[in-house]
Amino acid sequence: MTNMTFAVPEDLHKFMRKHNEVKWSAVARGALHTHADKLRMMDELLANSELTEADVEMIGKQVKRAIARNHGLIK
Repeated sequence: MTNMTFAVPEDLHKFMRKHNEVKWSAVARGALHTHADKLRMMDELLANSELTEADVEMIGKQVKRAIARNHGLIK
């Protein structure tokens, strides 16, 4: 198994030290696995997609405009 080192904010580190009964490396491993699984699923779903980055940006702008319009932020 490969080792990984990363930084956490000081307040989180203090909290983690306060709860030393928790195996924080196991918690981090689980979170990394969960996130990787989501990315794998997204990769599989999009593997045959023909959308380009430009298409995605255009759709995103249209969605944001529609949301703003629905909330009365723009006309």
